Amino acid sequence: MYARKFVAEMSIGVERRPVPLGWLDSFCMRNFTGSAEFDDTLPTGDGRLEVGLSIDPARLAAAMSEWFTKRGKGNGAAVAIELREVPSADGKPAGEKPAVEKEEPKAPRV
Repeated sequence: MYARKFVAEMSIGVERRPVPLGWLDSFCMRNFTGSAEFDDTLPTGDGRLEVGLSIDPARLAAAMSEWFTKRGKGNGAAVAIELREVPSADGKPAGEKPAVEKEEPKAPRV
């Protein structure tokens, strides 16, 4: 379900830092946002988030930016969120399906 891992950083003015776990947790709870769109999200720590394959990272970052700004998390300034996917152990994005190698057909035995 949570196939991809992201680093979530926020910028408020010139300050840049990981998004606090409490902020991520509040955003990801549907009873706070009223939206089921981001149900497949799991905050795992400050600046760390796991998401399902159905989540559009650009849309998630935009929605988080808007939500945090509206709630005054930037103390009157806009909050900009940037999400960066953490590659899996093989260096590929976690949401990428592995290539399937096809076997060559074997010649019939005589």
